[in-house]
Amino acid sequence: MGIVSTIRLRLERNRWQLRALRKRRELAPVACRTGRIRRDDILLFSTLRNERVRLPYFLDYYRALGVDHFLIVDNGSEDGSRDYLAGQADVSLWHSAASYRRARFGVDWLNGLQMRHGHGHWCLVVDPDEFFVYPFCDTRPLRALTDWLDASSIKSFSAMLLDMYPKGPVGAEPYREGQDPFEIACWFDSGNYTMTRNPHFGNLWIQGGPRARMFFADEPGRAPALNKVPLVKWRRDYAYVSSTHMLLPRGLNLVYDEWGGEKASGCLLHAKFLDSFAAKAEEEIRRGEHYANSHEYRAYQAALGDRPDFWGRWSERYINWRQLEILGLMSKGNWA
Repeated sequence: MGIVSTIRLRLERNRWQLRALRKRRELAPVACRTGRIRRDDILLFSTLRNERVRLPYFLDYYRALGVDHFLIVDNGSEDGSRDYLAGQADVSLWHSAASYRRARFGVDWLNGLQMRHGHGHWCLVVDPDEFFVYPFCDTRPLRALTDWLDASSIKSFSAMLLDMYPKGPVGAEPYREGQDPFEIACWFDSGNYTMTRNPHFGNLWIQGGPRARMFFADEPGRAPALNKVPLVKWRRDYAYVSSTHMLLPRGLNLVYDEWGGEKASGCLLHAKFLDSFAAKAEEEIRRGEHYANSHEYRAYQAALGDRPDFWGRWSERYINWRQLEILGLMSKGNWA
């Protein structure tokens, strides 16, 4: 990369950092317990709205994985999410009634919180419907992964977003609070993915899967991106650029092996397609706070009237992380 490109990226990073500092003023503390964070704690950052029914399993899943403290922004929930989170001893909670879209879909808020509280910590950034799996996650805690990354001088870890879905119409089986969502949405596409390299940020851009074939068959280029870098040994001069799809400095996006090998990577099991999906799509269209005037949710709503069944020739029932490695959707690399 030439010196001009390097300077441009540095200026861009400075712009996102200044924006995050400004947007952090939109956050009002509800339950700030950051004084309990210890030097080596693993932190999880998330922003949400009206996710009360998902929260018990979400928190328990990541506690069991090894997350020590949760830092969460509630964007105007009306379903009791805020009160529930405020009562959790390992959660620090902020509230904002400001525009999710004008905060770059929550990125500015979380960048601001990570600048202040994440420096020197391994930080995981996920949505309440995303569940991180990584090599040996069934036998090794998240701390084992971050210790290996530290010992290997690796500062960021990638995870492909893997859309999970039920067999049969979405919404046919109700989801109960505290339930493992993958008891219902236990299928995923084993193939049907495309991958390109972003020359500006250096990251891979992955698309495909059930959302591409079900909702964007005529416009595959507009299908959601599935590439993510959710786990980073954070420094206050870092910044996410677009969700967790890419960040700056640019080197943090180089989470794949350019020389024929395989770097370790994980997956984010995406439990979006439960019985609440139709109502969520309607709400987000009404709010108009998502990317491109909620284009993605409009595509969802247009197809939901037909009670779509995602199951097809690419469908495979989820077993464990080893299955995903065999399929080439994640890799243990040289971590043994």
